[in-house]
Amino acid sequence: MDAGFFRGTSAEQDNRFSNKHKKLLKQLKFAECLEKKVDMTKVNLEVIKPWITQRVTEILGFEDDVVIEFVFNQLEEKNPDGKMMQINLTGFLNGKNAREFMKDLWPLLLSAQENIAGIPSAFLEQKKEEIKQRQIEQEKLATLKKMDEDKKEKELKERAQSKSPKRRKSRSPAKRERKRSHSRSPRRKPSPLATHTPSPPNHKNEPQPEPDQSESSKPEPMIQEASSTR
Repeated sequence: MDAGFFRGTSAEQDNRFSNKHKKLLKQLKFAECLEKKVDMTKVNLEVIKPWITQRVTEILGFEDDVVIEFVFNQLEEKNPDGKMMQINLTGFLNGKNAREFMKDLWPLLLSAQENIAGIPSAFLEQKKEEIKQRQIEQEKLATLKKMDEDKKEKELKERAQSKSPKRRKSRSPAKRERKRSHSRSPRRKPSPLATHTPSPPNHKNEPQPEPDQSESSKPEPMIQEASSTR
């Protein structure tokens, strides 16, 4: 027998595999973006790997390391074939999911090879939006903190004003008069007996009556009468 009969053959050399791929290429539907070539030397694959892991997990409903690593390995080539990748993933994800996955993955690769950093533009915009939202949240927190501090400062001022003597002076005269009337001692009120008993007359202060000059002149006639009798 020919020794070549025992030699192994690759998938490319075996007509059975090539015919099957050709048949699937005609049967399956592919996105138009898969017609474009991707240069993986210009793509930062490490940045895209988290997206691949998340997307495959969403499709399967659980995280499958085998399928995820299978996708990574196919992207290790310099110029991977998008259509062949979809065919290879069909057995894991089914036809519809494999087509949707490649429809989302391939534009990211095409965008990444156009950027200097090898990062898809969608990722850059998403990062910018995250930074913007983070700044907005920080500004909100700073505003709330300032409002809280202003509120506390206002409360402290109000407490200080309520305890200061200036606030006591601002009371109305009616309130002060009412307070004075309540604060008077009962001992200072005059007793009923003191109001009815008359005070004794003060003779020291009363003026003495002047002697009547008409009365003092009466003894003179009596002297005259006595002299006349003699």
